[in-house]
Amino acid sequence: MTTSTRGAKAPAVLVLEDGRIFRGRAYGAVGETFGEAVFSTGMTGYQETLTDPSYHRQVVVMTAPHVGNTGVNDEDPESSRIWVSGYVVRDPARIPSNWRSQRTLDEELERQGVVGISGIDTRALTRHLRERGAMRVGIFSGEAWKGVRDEALLAKVQNAPQMKGADLSAEVATKEAYVVPAIGEKKFTVAAIDLGIKGMTPHRMAERGIEVHVLPATSTVEDVYAVNPDGVFFSNGPGDPATADHAVSVMKGVLERRTPLFGICFGNQILGRALGFGTYKLKYGHRGINQPVQDRTTGKVEVTAHNHGFAVDAPLDKVSDTPFGRAEVSHVCLNDDVVEGLRLLDQPAFSVQYHPEAAAGPHDAAYLFDRFTSLMDTAQMEADRA
Repeated sequence: MTTSTRGAKAPAVLVLEDGRIFRGRAYGAVGETFGEAVFSTGMTGYQETLTDPSYHRQVVVMTAPHVGNTGVNDEDPESSRIWVSGYVVRDPARIPSNWRSQRTLDEELERQGVVGISGIDTRALTRHLRERGAMRVGIFSGEAWKGVRDEALLAKVQNAPQMKGADLSAEVATKEAYVVPAIGEKKFTVAAIDLGIKGMTPHRMAERGIEVHVLPATSTVEDVYAVNPDGVFFSNGPGDPATADHAVSVMKGVLERRTPLFGICFGNQILGRALGFGTYKLKYGHRGINQPVQDRTTGKVEVTAHNHGFAVDAPLDKVSDTPFGRAEVSHVCLNDDVVEGLRLLDQPAFSVQYHPEAAAGPHDAAYLFDRFTSLMDTAQMEADRA
């Protein structure tokens, strides 16, 4: 990606890999950028979306027409930087109106070198992606666009890397281990494998008396057990789960030791692979904070926050035998029957495909952190009796 800070309202063009072109105005930095075009249906929480490492190498199209009205602050980011490779909005707010706002979204995108485009028909673009599927895209403005033929821009887009087969977790994960202390009395220690973790996730565990040791994606089974964990957590993250052989190997090591285990999003796909299931790329994925999911263990329906372009290929209608005991699909998306959760029946391990930390999004799924705590509580009581 190349960027410039001159001419923030310069003409800009968005080019999809199938040749569809949208013309608008630059938003954020001026230059060129490439990624996978995906759409997010959330009407709020754009700052958390931008800083979610799971969006690494993706150009996010906002379906809500008016974006940026609450500005940007320094409290809501989910990581140390913006991870989206590009940003697409219809009507950017001219003046933010919120008591917590410290600067405009346009200024923040420009400050971090994120190339965007505004003033295009995002409804038409979203319909196109729903019909044709997520695909590579480029945004061009300033010198990157001036005088360059559309055919040349399209060729650049078609030469950009695809998301399928991309191994990205190590690019977004922490390089050094760090600790998030328990809030109040410490009850448990959890080793959290950072595959692209969001800041609110260890905070949700800390609220429940858990000391969280956040470990790099490259950590080994020995690294995990060096912190003497009561439970192990596998986070969300970007890329194709079919490439995550190292994470799958580590998870198998945890399952062999029967340590309480919880995974979300990418962690759900890692559990699926560890159990012997396949994964596949969704046509256009689930992204937003309003996705209906049923918890099949209780029958309750939750409105949940999603960000995934891949899913686990596991049978919905039966219990499966795996190398680690019986497993079943615990959660399912009510829009399209995509697997949204897995659980083992013979040992304490479960996962969900969505983001229960509610940053941004509804709090319907907060009970999952309590479920993880209960698994560790039960394991501790069994160990005390042994």
